[in-house]
Amino acid sequence: MKAAILSVGTELLFGEITNTNSVYLSQQLNLLGCDVLYHYSVGDNPIRLKETIQTAFKDCDLIITSGGLGPTQDDLTKEVACETLHDELVLNESTMKALEDAFKRMKKTMTENNKKQAYVPSRAIVFDNDAGSAPGFALEENGNTIICLPGPPREMTRLFERKVKPYLESKIDGKIYHRMIRTIGIGESQLETELLDLIDNQTDPTLATYAKEGECCLRIASKRETLEEAEQAVNDMLDLIKERIGEYIYSSDDEDLVEVVAKLLMENNISISCAESCTGGLFAQTLIDIPGISAVFDRGFVTYSNQAKIEELGVKEETLEQYGAVSSQTAMEMAQGVQKASGSRLCISVTGIAGPDGGSEEKPVGLSYVGVIFDDKQVCEEIQTRNVNRKWNRNTTALYMLNIVRKIILDPDYQ
Repeated sequence: MKAAILSVGTELLFGEITNTNSVYLSQQLNLLGCDVLYHYSVGDNPIRLKETIQTAFKDCDLIITSGGLGPTQDDLTKEVACETLHDELVLNESTMKALEDAFKRMKKTMTENNKKQAYVPSRAIVFDNDAGSAPGFALEENGNTIICLPGPPREMTRLFERKVKPYLESKIDGKIYHRMIRTIGIGESQLETELLDLIDNQTDPTLATYAKEGECCLRIASKRETLEEAEQAVNDMLDLIKERIGEYIYSSDDEDLVEVVAKLLMENNISISCAESCTGGLFAQTLIDIPGISAVFDRGFVTYSNQAKIEELGVKEETLEQYGAVSSQTAMEMAQGVQKASGSRLCISVTGIAGPDGGSEEKPVGLSYVGVIFDDKQVCEEIQTRNVNRKWNRNTTALYMLNIVRKIILDPDYQ
């Protein structure tokens, strides 16, 4: 099934809201085995909307729209879809009753224009909207299907999950199974190179690489007659991939790195404390976002200035004078200071140059040093980000700190 996603609303073209609906729908359709060929955004203009639907149907047999189903005069998606697929609007009694009941519960008077939402195409399969007022629907003609959904993301996602997804699954032959592999420390081009023969010769399962901030993802998907067959095919491919790039894989189940690290810490009851300079508390904040982390996270220091490093962590003045704040020597003394203050099994520190200024030829922007102590092991690792901007440098450094924690826990030979 080839699909297009059509977002309706002039506010999208003005940039007044972020179009999260298209992202969600693309993800869901791909999981169902649909090929999403196009994303369209159209304002509240019936002529352009009709032209876009007609254009999309030249290459696609499925269009999903979001937006334009409300009660006002500029909400015209339903009317245009109905006209394009040669149908007429009729009153849906159950929708009208649901609208009337909703207004009674809210003790509000239903205005005349709200009744507009109770009209749907006569041939439509109606999807009742229990999270809002406008129902969604599917309308079919000559092998083409248009599914119209409300624009508010809460309503749209709820309708898709509860009504649209089962409707589409009933039309798709076979079963889809997929796994999202998360990697760090390998770029997308190198990842593709390592797996090039598998990618070039793929039929089923299929492989697709995706670059994310500081990491790369690999999606393995299979479509077979049964779910068990699809799952086996994906897992067999995963075994091959692990042989090639296993050292870079941190999750085979689409988990964020912080989730993986937090789970390691909590399951092994490893207490952790940190000291941060260039990341300014970002590492601690990322960990603290995980529920239950208080069982192992003890404390975090933000020692941005040299004086703070001296007073809070006991970094020696001569170390700072001889090697500078951004050095492996300072990073290790910071980690040692954290260990002395907290007594945590795992203590980690970072000092670096977030930019955009402050770099030199010897120590460029994006350079940082991470010191880590775990039981009797002490390691310092140099990190050099590709310096997109200050935010990127800080986020990527915090991500690599998490990966260092993961590696030092899992790998007895890590150094």
